[in-house]
Amino acid sequence: MKAKLFNKLSIKLVLITSLVLIVVLSIHTYLTIRFFRENLINISRDNASATSDIIKRSTRYSMLLNRREDIAQTTRTLGNEPGIKKIRIYNKMGMITFSSDSTEIGKIMDKSSEACIGCHGTSDSRPRTDAPEPTRTFNMDNERVLGLINPIQNENDCYTSDCHAHKSSDELLGVLDVLVSMKNADETISTGTRNIIINSVIITILISALSGILIFYLVNIPLKKFEKAIDELGRGNLKYRVHLRNRDEFGIIAKQFNDMSKKLSVAYKEIKDWSDTLNLKVEEKTRELKNIYDQIVQMEKLASLGKLSATVAHELNNPLEGILTFSKLISKKLKNENNENYTKLIDYLELISEEASRCGKIVKDLLLFSHTDVEKFTESDLISILNKSIALINHHLEINNITLERKYGVSDMAIYCNPQKIQQAAVSILINAIESMSGKGGGKIILRVTGEGGNAVIRVTDFGVGISEKDLPYIFEPFYTTKEMSKGTGLGLSVVYGIINLHKGKIEVEETSSKGTTFKISLPVNLNKNFEDDTKT
Repeated sequence: MKAKLFNKLSIKLVLITSLVLIVVLSIHTYLTIRFFRENLINISRDNASATSDIIKRSTRYSMLLNRREDIAQTTRTLGNEPGIKKIRIYNKMGMITFSSDSTEIGKIMDKSSEACIGCHGTSDSRPRTDAPEPTRTFNMDNERVLGLINPIQNENDCYTSDCHAHKSSDELLGVLDVLVSMKNADETISTGTRNIIINSVIITILISALSGILIFYLVNIPLKKFEKAIDELGRGNLKYRVHLRNRDEFGIIAKQFNDMSKKLSVAYKEIKDWSDTLNLKVEEKTRELKNIYDQIVQMEKLASLGKLSATVAHELNNPLEGILTFSKLISKKLKNENNENYTKLIDYLELISEEASRCGKIVKDLLLFSHTDVEKFTESDLISILNKSIALINHHLEINNITLERKYGVSDMAIYCNPQKIQQAAVSILINAIESMSGKGGGKIILRVTGEGGNAVIRVTDFGVGISEKDLPYIFEPFYTTKEMSKGTGLGLSVVYGIINLHKGKIEVEETSSKGTTFKISLPVNLNKNFEDDTKT
């Protein structure tokens, strides 16, 4: 539990912050206490020096007049002042001549004692008159005492005075030793040190606590939210979001996390949909592949049959042309004879002419189907081509009492094509629609033109008998027809299929039923003009 607790980032941040704060405040406290102590000691030393100077000046006049009683009285009076432990005056021989403690008068101090060593250096050396005012600190009566030695120099007034016998060569007449109590200073230092330490501890605790609170709210709470979000994400709850309004790094991470969760949710949904509908998609792709395969097979059939048809049509065209010509010629001559015995022969010859003409039409369709000349592609208006095609079959519409309704989604549409071929395909598909309604005594055909995804889309809808399910897979195959043998060759839709395929387009039965059929033709609008070279085969 403890290991887990100390592994938390917020706990580490609080501990590191507190440790750094403790170190910094400890150094600051140490330096502050040291500065405070040194300042108080210096103040005490300055006060002792000032007191020593006051005593020295107070007794100077009495010393010049050699009023020993006055000097002694002054020494005792000032020695009883608060904060002054003792006042002593040494002569140049080291004997105490005056003191606030009368028991010490007449006592000779050893030069190696703490009071003398500052000026003498050693017990045998002479005192230095240029030495700085020596101070010393020692314990006296269970308290610290600051001692200050103030030398009494031999001035002109001293060795010229009538009452003195000092020589002018003497530099030092004696010293003034003032002992000042350090009790108040020590108490102040102790109190100040204690207050500084307590304040530092309090500041450390407060800053640590405040840092902990801030870290908890700014770091720990967002991390808890991220931890919960990651846990929810791991359990599969991809809809879970982190709600943070922060504008800092956590806010940015929360936004990125939510975006990631959203994308994962979308990806998971797509994968699930793919998994759920895999069989349907496989079947769909299989159908698409089958349609592509059927188209390829159809194209191969058309290509092979086209070559065969070209050869057969070329070989049959001339004999059929001869049969048709001579049968008409014989029939014409027999009619000119006006012989009733030839009536039967004339009927037979007309039958031969009709059948030869029908064979010629089949040969013509075969030639159209297998046509391999170089196609001339130009930029043409599809709407104009369709209108020309309608004009060509207009008499068929009138004969069969059929109206044609035009629904053009555009006023013009330029495509790169062979306009004659497109017109031929349009006429053939419209004739096919008219023939599907020939037995109904009337009806309507709808011709629609729209633009869809870069393609020009033509829809021809008739309201005829429709195409049966068994015939639907074979309607674009050559020579397959549902009409009577005398009325169709089965090459019409095959020719249309070849023309549309030549233009990289697509033709299909979009809808069929017993109520009618809709053929959909898609032609690319932006067909590359270099495509013309591909048709030279």
